[in-house]
Amino acid sequence: QVQLVESGGGLVQPGGSLRLSCGASGFTFSSYWMNWVRQAPGKGLEWLSGLNQGGDRTYYADSVKGRFTISRDNAKNTAYLQMNSLKPEDTAVYYCNAQRYGMDYWGKGTLVTVSP
Repeated sequence: QVQLVESGGGLVQPGGSLRLSCGASGFTFSSYWMNWVRQAPGKGLEWLSGLNQGGDRTYYADSVKGRFTISRDNAKNTAYLQMNSLKPEDTAVYYCNAQRYGMDYWGKGTLVTVSP
């Protein structure tokens, strides 16, 4: 059974940091491109960052470039999103997504709230 499980969300003050994790099971994690996507309250999905299978090519949306860092540990079947300098507008449900040749898996998300 394919599973992606996000963790690490929570309440953080503006300027703070969080590290999200995405644990994968039920498929060959190392063969999949990984993305992080978020959905702010009342808004649509926003792609944030992508990472290739080997972890040596990363891509970021302008909204998070320089603040967020995507990474993966294929030995642990886990992807990460390190989030620094958080802003109230980063408040959202954060999802990880695994993609390969038309296969598309999603987790259920983890809530990040940035508030004083």
